[in-house]
Amino acid sequence: MPPRITPLTDPGATASSRRLAWLASDAEGVPLGSAFLRLFTTEGQDHRAELEIAVHPAERRTGVGGALLDAAVTAARSDKRRSLVSRVTAGSPGDRFLAAHGFHQVLALTFARLPLPELDLRAVTDMAEHPHSGYELTHWDGVVPPELAHTYADSRRAMDDMPMEDSDYGIDVWDVERVVAVAEVVLERGDALHTVAVLDRSDGSVVGFSEVVVPGDGRGDAQHYGTGVLPEHRGHGHGLWMKAESIRRARLRYPELAGLLTDTADSNAPMIGINDSLGYQPTHRELEYRLDL
Repeated sequence: MPPRITPLTDPGATASSRRLAWLASDAEGVPLGSAFLRLFTTEGQDHRAELEIAVHPAERRTGVGGALLDAAVTAARSDKRRSLVSRVTAGSPGDRFLAAHGFHQVLALTFARLPLPELDLRAVTDMAEHPHSGYELTHWDGVVPPELAHTYADSRRAMDDMPMEDSDYGIDVWDVERVVAVAEVVLERGDALHTVAVLDRSDGSVVGFSEVVVPGDGRGDAQHYGTGVLPEHRGHGHGLWMKAESIRRARLRYPELAGLLTDTADSNAPMIGINDSLGYQPTHRELEYRLDL
């Protein structure tokens, strides 16, 4: 008997997306799996939908995943989405499932971790204190200061040309309202957001940034968010400069923090080189698949 697919009410709406959900169950109502479909709503991203499917290991290869996928694809098409993407761990059952259901691989990412107790703080400090003619570093906690807000929002276009291979990522449009809202979401859930930025000394504008989100208790692993430099200011080592300063500050401010996590597209050779030079150690790879709708 095919599984029963029940739409659920999901509270996962954000300023940039909303989410649909389904539960798969057997005839007696026992849960077998679930699916979540995130529908992006911001300009430049509203052609995409992102899928997450989970099926109990004992119920795999019985049609549960396929039934959940059918529900999600139907909803994405009804919402006039162009691309349905899903990210899975390389070599996992999800990897094989997507490949068998018409998805094609469009992006590979390497995840890495910097173990902070093993950090050579002196070496990282030397990198962070190395002068860059015409530029200076600044930093802030939480929401960007008002005097930097506009140029910080403008600097987010540094991510527009990040290597995303064939993922149909589109353009993420940022303004002051959005950068403030994203920071407030991080703070509201109890985490700490720390940003290091490069300023152009000629006009005081933000030309690059690197963000770290730290758990509220200052323990476990923190997560790098975006790191980017505007194209017209690249070639000066700003990426390494900012990331080294972020690491230095995290180590000194949170002595119980265990590590820093990052993920990078395999095609992003410059950032992989930065991570390698700072001592990040690969942990696993994830693959992004895309289904054209």
